[in-house]
Amino acid sequence: MLENLKLENILFVDIETIPQFKDYSELDERWKGLWNKKAGILAKNDESPSEIYNRAGIYAEFGKIICISAGFLNRSGNDWTFRVKSFYGHDEKQLLVDFSDLINNRFSDTGKALCAHNGKEFDFPYLGRRLLINQLPLPYILDLAGKKPWEVNHIDTMELWKFGDFKSYTSLELLSACFHIPSPKSDIDGSQVYGVYYNEPGGIERIKTYCEKDIATLARILLKFTGKGTFSNDEIVISQ
Repeated sequence: MLENLKLENILFVDIETIPQFKDYSELDERWKGLWNKKAGILAKNDESPSEIYNRAGIYAEFGKIICISAGFLNRSGNDWTFRVKSFYGHDEKQLLVDFSDLINNRFSDTGKALCAHNGKEFDFPYLGRRLLINQLPLPYILDLAGKKPWEVNHIDTMELWKFGDFKSYTSLELLSACFHIPSPKSDIDGSQVYGVYYNEPGGIERIKTYCEKDIATLARILLKFTGKGTFSNDEIVISQ
């Protein structure tokens, strides 16, 4: 399968998410009640719902997307370039509209695919849920209703790495170390996104850079899986 992948037809995707509010106290009574129920399942060692609210961004019902980085590979001879475009900011609906436009314009044809690390468990369903919550149409490639498994053009590097072992979770950072790829977590990691966004002026730019490092690492890992080379940092083109 991997040797038959047409890498130029793949859109690499990574998202960054946060809780919808900075603090639990900002929730209205209905949403406090709903989070309290969720927190009752998640809490450890008598943690209160307010103490673990910073984890709410993991769940599409309680969180929102603040950055989507998308990248694709171009090949010239034996050399690759990786082009990256990020949709980010405080207006989730607008960045979802802009991202959907990219997918519909460039990656909606048969044979095109989306790729993410743990994408089938996180990125793809999160995007779909937030699109619906924002009353936006699902791009065809994210609309799974009625599709047979082989009609879903989603590639998940974590699933590929499992080789059918569904007990394990392997992070992008660990895989990058296995393949001697520089760590994408040189500045911040996912656990720090909440704090950077809500507490650091201009933190969204730092989060965007972090997200772009993640998808470059993702693309390099898939290239390692396929044995088709790699690209240097100088061969990454960031679109404004």
